[in-house]
Amino acid sequence: MDVSTRAVITAALATLVAAAAYFGDLPLVAAGVVLTLLLAGGWAVLLGLPSPLGSAVVIALAGAGGVLAVAATRGDPLLRDLPVVLALGVLLAFVNELARQDGRLRLVESVTGTVTGVLVATAAAGWVAAGRAPGGSSLVVSGAVALAIAAAVSAVPLGGWWGAGVTAGAGTAGGAVVAAVMPRLDVLPGAVLGLAAGILVAALHVLYDSTPARTRPLAALAALTLPVSVSGFVVYVVGRVLVG
Repeated sequence: MDVSTRAVITAALATLVAAAAYFGDLPLVAAGVVLTLLLAGGWAVLLGLPSPLGSAVVIALAGAGGVLAVAATRGDPLLRDLPVVLALGVLLAFVNELARQDGRLRLVESVTGTVTGVLVATAAAGWVAAGRAPGGSSLVVSGAVALAIAAAVSAVPLGGWWGAGVTAGAGTAGGAVVAAVMPRLDVLPGAVLGLAAGILVAALHVLYDSTPARTRPLAALAALTLPVSVSGFVVYVVGRVLVG
């Protein structure tokens, strides 16, 4: 998969989150579940785990469960039930290993890879929490649009530190501009969100190029969903620190 295609897919997923947040809580929850399923479907292939189906099921259950748990939480703290979901996800990762019938080869690699996938997938719940935090949909839209802009700019063939700098700068500018026109949000949180999104996209862009499984469709889709999912927690944390 070439650079431009990767950039378009990541930007499209981020735009999906922004559009979902604009239309309300339920579409945002649905978008969060979609992100977790896309990530779960290819994570084991991306990491070359020995039990891809079992790992995918564990990651999907934990990721979707995290999104739904946050959506069902009333009052602060919005993430108070998420540790329970994470703990159950870790437990399921061990159950998956016990159910394997292949001699449990590469056991440590399989467990750590699956647990990492659980952590990354449940990060998508941050989008739902951010949508219900102070700043609400404005915060989510600003972060998601900044991520989309950074992903699109990452396709520019600059390379090295220049490419990373331009990507981070474009994300920062995009986040600041969107925040300036959104209600209940100042420029500073938008700029910080954009900077974080730009750095994340640039780092994962370099990491993706060194992954041997990147040419496989499911693995590529998981890699391209990764920055969108992880950004959920980034948006929530920045929002709570800078907005309230």
